[in-house]
Amino acid sequence: MGADSRDPADESPSAGGPPKPSAAFVDSRSVKSTEQGAPRGCDAGKKITGRKRHIATDTLGLIWALVITPADVQDRDGGRLVLELRRRHVRFPKVIWVDGAYAALVSWALVRWLWVVQIVRRPRCRFEIQPKRWIVERTFSWINRSRRLSKSYERTPESDAALIYVAMLHLMVKRLTR
Repeated sequence: MGADSRDPADESPSAGGPPKPSAAFVDSRSVKSTEQGAPRGCDAGKKITGRKRHIATDTLGLIWALVITPADVQDRDGGRLVLELRRRHVRFPKVIWVDGAYAALVSWALVRWLWVVQIVRRPRCRFEIQPKRWIVERTFSWINRSRRLSKSYERTPESDAALIYVAMLHLMVKRLTR
């Protein structure tokens, strides 16, 4: 079994893989914000007035890139921002998994950086856990578990992002103490 036959999702430092992740997940979540937060928008699909958090995670669910925008920014536009930010850390991922809202990123990432973006489609008839996609959804759950991050109370997106990074640091420190 050669190195090419391994699943990119299995490559993590704990599994003896390279120190940089070779697989990623990109997704976004709209959260309500208070009136004092400056950049706000209305996500018409979810009927939420607030901000949208776009993240790129590795296979362990740890955040590698975070972009906070008004909620009216489309996923494809926020996805481009988060992938450009992720490019600073990881140059050559093997695969990036996204949902159907990021279909425009498939050709854009391939032409621009030769990145492979795969869309994970959901089944039409029944509820089913989507393969690989549950990892990024779990990351959003970890973020929302922090009481202060269940809603965007901050005035600026930068301080909102700082609190998200603090919550992820808290999660990683708890993992180290086990």
